[in-house]
Amino acid sequence: MAAVLRPEVRVREMAGRDLDRVAAIEQDSYPFPWTRGIFADCIRVGYVCRVADVDGEVAGYLVLSAAAGEAHLLNLCVAPDWRRTGISRVLLEAALVEAGLREAQRLFLEVRPSNAAAIALYEGAGFRTIGRRPGYYPADDGREDARVMVRHLVREGERE
Repeated sequence: MAAVLRPEVRVREMAGRDLDRVAAIEQDSYPFPWTRGIFADCIRVGYVCRVADVDGEVAGYLVLSAAAGEAHLLNLCVAPDWRRTGISRVLLEAALVEAGLREAQRLFLEVRPSNAAAIALYEGAGFRTIGRRPGYYPADDGREDARVMVRHLVREGERE
């Protein structure tokens, strides 16, 4: 029997030095990617921007906004070479923690209905679909709807 080693992932604040790698991961992952400038703006305006660091290599990232008791997961992505290693779960857990630290009661996100892997990740973490946004995402043949999902966050001493 062979042992399967999981990478040691450290989630840390995204910094300017990470932007080229983050933008490259985004380019490799989406047909309509965010630009480097969008990520720089997210850092500049104070969004929660984190990277998954594996031995000094940025393997993924998340961007989250939080205000008025709600949080919104704007982007969560893992580099193609690091997929199926558990990094997306680590990043999603970090997003949940960050939302809780900002006293959010709910964490919302949008996901393409065609992204079965992401939907499975979110449903496995307790998110549920609450609606859709027509024509939300650009697509090769026009626009694709978004599936809107939410997870209610429980504070210590409270019940779901």
